Amino acid sequence: MDEQFDIFCVTVPGMEGTLLAECLAAGFDTATQTAGGVTLTGGWTDVWRANLVLRGATRILARIGSFRAFHLAQLDKRARKFPWRDTLRPDLPVRVDVTTRASKIYIAKAAAQRIETALREDAGITVDPEAEITLKVRIDDNLCTFSIDTSGAPLHIRGHKEAVNKAPMRENLAALFLRQCGYDGTEPVLDPMCGSGTFVIEAAEIARGLHPGRTRSFAFENLANFDQARWDFMRSTGVRTQTQQQFYGSDRDAGATRMSLANAERAGVADLCQFQTHAISDLQRPEGPPGLVIVNPPYGGRIGNKNLLYGLYAALGTTLKERFSGWRVGIITSENGLAKATGLPFKPTTGPVPHGGIRVTLFQTGVLDT
Repeated sequence: MDEQFDIFCVTVPGMEGTLLAECLAAGFDTATQTAGGVTLTGGWTDVWRANLVLRGATRILARIGSFRAFHLAQLDKRARKFPWRDTLRPDLPVRVDVTTRASKIYIAKAAAQRIETALREDAGITVDPEAEITLKVRIDDNLCTFSIDTSGAPLHIRGHKEAVNKAPMRENLAALFLRQCGYDGTEPVLDPMCGSGTFVIEAAEIARGLHPGRTRSFAFENLANFDQARWDFMRSTGVRTQTQQQFYGSDRDAGATRMSLANAERAGVADLCQFQTHAISDLQRPEGPPGLVIVNPPYGGRIGNKNLLYGLYAALGTTLKERFSGWRVGIITSENGLAKATGLPFKPTTGPVPHGGIRVTLFQTGVLDT
């Protein structure tokens, strides 16, 4: 259980630095940024905790071993000697996913067949392309690296959000954008186009100190080395923070605000959240201290014709400039022109990131002037 190995935390391309900051803040002191995510050094309890607490990760891969192989016969021989049953259970099927690059073994399907045969014949493990447990094999420069996807369903699926609106922002990406905006749980957050409430609920959970994975299951619970008692203890030891902050969402669609409230209730933060139904032009500044306005408005590649959206963005910018002095603003959109239509004083951007097949950019302001 205490054996140390590499743990790879996958994230949205372009967000590796933001996830690194989250990992370090969460106490993963060995975290280093790599292409596509963050690598940690740790044991299985670190794997469990990463799945439980990291908001910005997509999935957590445990690298269970590696060896060099220069041809299929060598791969076959070494795969048969690999200690699969230290990690995999013979009573549960496994799916094998192979990628190969710059190696003498260059046909992924042939490599997968050798590994699957070793699993069946030498470890007594069933192979099924529909299995929930995935063994990921990367053959790079003749080095075969074996990783287990310990998450199962992607980590943006928190387990308590059932209702979603059209073109929703995934929870892990929303959490990363909140972090990029400097949000740390100590200020109010408002989303004037809240959809299914993702930004509002994520912000409220952070303020309350709730772990994102607290209500869902994970693939690692079906591995040979899983310890139910230790996991139950880990999951029960989260610190629930007392907060007086309030979080606000609004949308012109009454169905969206009802959906948001239902999601907030399932997440256990409905008492911190207020949702209203109205147009952008009717948005009012909440009483209390200033905070962060963050919004993922419609954009042309996501919903409809972008030429019809300039007026919406202009109205949003006017409302924020007139009524939200002292607040900061973050707007996520795929079009620089739409962001510019708000008339808001944005800082230089850090570049786009993928979101649902579209590349989007976070546009941030500093504190808005009076």
